[in-house]
Amino acid sequence: MRGFLSITKALSDESRVRALLAVKDHELCLCQVIEVLGLSPATVSKHMNILYQAGLVHRRKDGKWHFYRLAGEKDDSSARRALDWVLDELKKDPTIREDSRRIREVRRQDLEELSACYRT
Repeated sequence: MRGFLSITKALSDESRVRALLAVKDHELCLCQVIEVLGLSPATVSKHMNILYQAGLVHRRKDGKWHFYRLAGEKDDSSARRALDWVLDELKKDPTIREDSRRIREVRRQDLEELSACYRT
């Protein structure tokens, strides 16, 4: 029951679903997800943590960078079925298509420059 509720909680927020789909094709740095969603760093970090705890994304740290990617085929079957459903249902959604366009732009930007405005 706990795993199911964790997944449904993760999928119950539009920003989290957009963040999840942002990493469907490529691993992205947290700063890139922040740029795509247009939300505060703390908010996006919390959203990504919820997705991670639900087993929907993987994360890795490389120096100061935190990278996220979609969970794979070998991961928890419940999370994978949920991912497959989300990917199928939203593949033609206008918001997701616009996010995909934005991701292509953001991926061309230097991570140092992109994240400069988030440092204190």
